[in-house]
Order: sequence, then structure tokens, then C-alpha cells
Amino acid sequence: MTKTSALPAPPRAEQRPSSFERHGIRVEDPYAWLRDKGYPTVDDKDVLDYLKSENAYFETAMKPHAALTETIFQEMKGRVKEDDASVPLKDGDWLYWSAFKPGTQYRDWYRRPVAGGGETLIYSENTEAAGKEYYRLGAFAVSPDGKRLARLVDDDGSERFKLVVRDLATGKDMETVTKVGIGNPVWTKDSKGLVFTEVNDQWRSYRARYHRIGNEPAKAVTIFEEKDDIAFSVGVDRTTDNSLIVISTGNNSSNEVRIVAADHPTAPLKLIRARKPDIQYEVDAAHGKLWLLTNDKHVNFRIASADPAKPGRWHDVVAGSDRVYLRGITAHRDHLLITSRVDGLDQLVLRDYASGTEERVPFTEASYNAGFSGNPEYAPASYRIAYSSMVTPGTVFDYHPADDRLETRKVQEIPSGYDPTKYVTERLMISARDGAKVPVSVVRLKDMKKDGSGKLFVYGYGAYGYAIPPSFSTSRLSLVDRGFAFAIAHIRGGDDLGYQWFLDGKLKKRTNTFNDFVDVTKGLIAEGYAKPGRVAAQGGSAGGELMGAVVNQAPELFGAVVADVPFVDVLNTMLDDTLPLTPGEWTEWGNPIKDPEAFKLLRSYSPYDNLEAKPYPAMLINGGLNDPRVTYWEPAKWAARLRATKTDDNLLLLKINMGAGHGGKSGRWTALHEVAEAYTFVVTQIGE
Repeated sequence: MTKTSALPAPPRAEQRPSSFERHGIRVEDPYAWLRDKGYPTVDDKDVLDYLKSENAYFETAMKPHAALTETIFQEMKGRVKEDDASVPLKDGDWLYWSAFKPGTQYRDWYRRPVAGGGETLIYSENTEAAGKEYYRLGAFAVSPDGKRLARLVDDDGSERFKLVVRDLATGKDMETVTKVGIGNPVWTKDSKGLVFTEVNDQWRSYRARYHRIGNEPAKAVTIFEEKDDIAFSVGVDRTTDNSLIVISTGNNSSNEVRIVAADHPTAPLKLIRARKPDIQYEVDAAHGKLWLLTNDKHVNFRIASADPAKPGRWHDVVAGSDRVYLRGITAHRDHLLITSRVDGLDQLVLRDYASGTEERVPFTEASYNAGFSGNPEYAPASYRIAYSSMVTPGTVFDYHPADDRLETRKVQEIPSGYDPTKYVTERLMISARDGAKVPVSVVRLKDMKKDGSGKLFVYGYGAYGYAIPPSFSTSRLSLVDRGFAFAIAHIRGGDDLGYQWFLDGKLKKRTNTFNDFVDVTKGLIAEGYAKPGRVAAQGGSAGGELMGAVVNQAPELFGAVVADVPFVDVLNTMLDDTLPLTPGEWTEWGNPIKDPEAFKLLRSYSPYDNLEAKPYPAMLINGGLNDPRVTYWEPAKWAARLRATKTDDNLLLLKINMGAGHGGKSGRWTALHEVAEAYTFVVTQIGE
């Protein structure tokens, strides 16, 4: 384990007196100055100097381990097929797919006629990304007539995307529609217009607009703008039968939806049902009906139908269930596709409209991740499915309902080789302190002894109803092959065991999430996977908040912690309604501006506000200067206060990507190298 005594003195951020009072409580914030007053522009010399000094210290600390980082990187790279390609997908008269070329960082996109003919390169991410420190393709939409491509591109990590239209016949860009786009643009039925969403200065998706191709972009028509609630964000979609454009506005717990004919987007919008607190619904269309998924009558949602002429009158199709958690619907011509989860396992169901009979797609493994994937046509002959498990590489199936057959279209290739018989996956249920049974997915070497002599890596998230799937990862094999058991803790705050599982990890019940992770770790130690101190943990964003909370609660359990873009300055962020995400987040965390009890609760667990003079494990903290979701000063302030507070000499590293955002660096190899750095940190701190 590397100690700071073996390195030059780490950076020390200056403490500058700063405090505020709210609800009669004074809060000290000596590192508030690390937030540049000109944000989102960051040019304050003191701020930049501190961030650069931390990055330099990171490089100094990691330099002796450069060979190990390169070894792990090459292992990971060796498991990635350099000239990989997706399975072609039929959409209208064309088959579309993407492919990597050897040595390239990004995908290229191709198509060929279904009727026969050669392939055509329609878009090269590699060409577009050349010379840029950061590049991300956010959306890719070909017009219904196949003649134009609309794409969203972010080239600085700020997630303010340029919407650009290309003529596919000439391969030349025609126009830039907006420079502050987000989400997925939707083509009108006649292929002559786009409906898209834009963000405002606070990075909130606040309006939907219609642009007619060939018109001046400035003349785009605003067809909906959210003016009533700064916590709501706007999104656009199109029904699977292509008849309607769908405009939704909502936050993390409630929403409302409007529809308009896809061939007349400027017509008056029709509201389906007005927003109500804690009520959500989504809509698709087929056979002249609306098909809806909603939690209005049951916490695990129900499926309903409605007449588009009377869209607010909903009729039960599938009732809500305590056991079956309904998660998604897609209305195709022949079947209503239903995605659900039963006892934490994904279920894919095809429902016949006329008879109501349901057919479940069969899977044989005890634990897996499966979902309908890329079915753009209204009346396909088969349905595309993506599948994997902790030990089964990613597999693409086409499911043929006529003969109940799964056709394997692709199995993830691992060029350096992969022997699944070396590994075993386990699913455990570990009791939390309040008696709740928390699922845990584990993958390990088959011959690993569970006698406490091993090493353990625990990953968690636990927020927004997002369940970390028990899916396959080639990268994690570099830890597993070095003797780590890799565990995913399916803690409350995710929706792994249903929507109530999510509700039981938010607002006043938020601390269940942190307690679950600590209790899962203790349970795995009791099962013999490792001893205290021989455990590493990782989480990002809200999972980074999780990391901050668990090291405050039980630092003795962990020998190394990796916190990626960590949401750790929770109290200050939730008190600042000028920040991009804050208003929309109050339904998740509470509103400490108005609610004294929410203020006290957030203050009681906010990682930055609860650091104590005690030993902490070795920690690697990552952030992005351009991150609009978790602003750079959150990890920076946390690291600074940690250095000034902790009593140990365990390694503490802060790395701020100066040209990236929430997802870290772009490009498949660059991003993979960052994973190798994180795993190097874990291995060197826990030991080989």
C-alpha cells in the first residue's frame, strides 16, 4: 500500500473563512472559493492552480505504477475486438450498423439497401473527432425517407449538443439547427422537419421546437415550453407506429404528456393527463389506441389503453402487481412488448392485443440482464434482444415469435480468450440492519477460497430507481483474475426489487442506501470473501455520494475507494437553485431551502459536511471540469477538506479532467485507460 510519506507533500488548498446560516443553523464552508464565481467559465487563477497541482500530484503518485497500468490496459484492450461491428438493423428500406476499425477510438456508421447493393459510409465519428480533446455523439436519427441524417454532437463534455443535419446523398452537412440541443431529435412524418429540445443557461431542457428543413434555424417554432415548474425537463419522442409526436415534461417523480400528429407538429398539442405529484406515465400508440404505462393505481405500475380522442380516460389492460414490476412498453403491430422484473430478474414478454395472451422470452441462467434493443420498425418479423450475465459475454438475439425461437446474431468476441468455466457467479441475499434482504451479484474465480484470505471489490449506485444490472464486463476480469471477488450491491434507491425498493432509498429514507452498502460489505466479509481492509469499493455520481457516506460511516472496512464524479457537496448543491439540476432533484433528496427537516437530514449525511478527524481508506477521486451534472468543485472541495481533516497517511488522489464532463474522457481506448488507472490504484492499495 502506497503511503503519502513516500511521496512529495500533497497539495493543500487554502481555507478561506466562509459560512452561511439557514433555518437557524450556521454552516462553515472554508473551501467555497473553489467554485469559480464566473462558472460555467472557469478561469480563476487560484482555482485552476489548485486543480493543476492536484493533477500533478496524481501523476507523481501513479508514475511508479505506470507499468502495471499499462499491463492492465493491455489486458483490457486485448479483450476488445478492434474491428468490432454491430448487427445490422433493418429500418425501412435500409440496413444500418456501426463498426470500429483497428486502432480507432470511435465508431463509423454504415448502411446498405435491403434490396441489395453495396454499403455506404454515412457518418464517421473518427473524422468528426479528429483533433478534438473530447467528442461524443449524443443522437443519430435518419429521416423516414432515408435522405437526411440529424445528429447531436458534444465536443467539450458540457452536454450542450450541436444539432446538425446532413444530406446523405452528398455526404455534406446542410445546416446547424441549434448549438444547445439535448435528448433525441424526432423527424416529422414527411421527413421535412425536426422536433427537438433545447437547454437553457441552467442546463435544463426547457422547450421543444420545430424546425423546417431549409428555413433559418432562428425561425424555429417553439411548440412547447415548460414555464410552470423549474424542476421539470422537456423531452420529445415518436410513437412506434409513427403516427404521433410525443412531448413530455416532468421530473424524477411526476410528469405529463402531450401528443400531436407526426405530420402536423405545429397543430395544437393534446394533453393526455395533467401532472400530479408522484404520478408518472408514458405512452405509445398502435391500432388506433394509446397504450400507457403508469403508477397511478399501483406502485409497480399498470398498463392501460385509451382512445386518442379521449386520452385521459384509461382502461386497465394489465393490472399492477406486488410481485411483477412493470418497467416499459413498446407497441408494435403484432405485439405489445412488455419489459418487467420479477424477484429482481428481467422478464421480456410479448402480449397479443386481441386475446391478451402473453409469451415470455425464455432465458435459462439464474441471474442475467436482458432487454429489447433496437426495434425501430412498427411491424418487424422478429424482435432484437440484448443479453448477458456476469459470466456470459454480451449476446444479441433475434426472437422469432412465430416459432418461439431465439436466433443468436452475435456473441461478444474476446480476442485474447475467455474461459467461462474458470468463473462462477453467485446471487446472495444479505440482511440489512433493519431486516431488509438486499440482493448481491458476485463473480469470482471458481477456485477462490472463501476463508477470508481473498480480496473483495464492491460496486454500488443506489439512486433514481436505476438498477445496476448483473451484466458482463471484460474490464472487471482484470480484477477477478487477480483474486478479487467482484460484487454488485443491489441496494435500495435502485429499483432492483420493484419501484418501492427505489422509494425506500430516497428522501427521508435516503440513509437506507448507505446502510445497505455497509451491511452488504459486512455480510460478504462474514461469508469469507475478504477481511476488513482488504475490500475496495467504487461508485460514480450518486454512487460517488454513496462512497462518501460509507467511508464516513465505516472507513475501517475499506482499503481503497474510487469515487467517480462524486455528488458529495449535497447540502450546498441542493440549496442552490441556480445550478442545472438542483430544482429537478428536490423530489429525490428533498428541498432544504424551504423545508427545515430536509435541511437537517441532508446536513446529517452530506459527505463533505460530515468529515471527521479519523483514519480514512486510500481514495481516488475523479471529476470533470465541464461536468454540468456534478460540478467540478464538489470533488475538489471534498478532497481539500479530506486532506485537512483525516488523521492517516493513506493515499488520497484527486484527478480533474480539464477537457471532459460527467462521463470522463471520450474515445474507447482513452476511456479504457482511465479504468486501468482506477484498477491500478485499487490493486496497489489492496495488494496483489
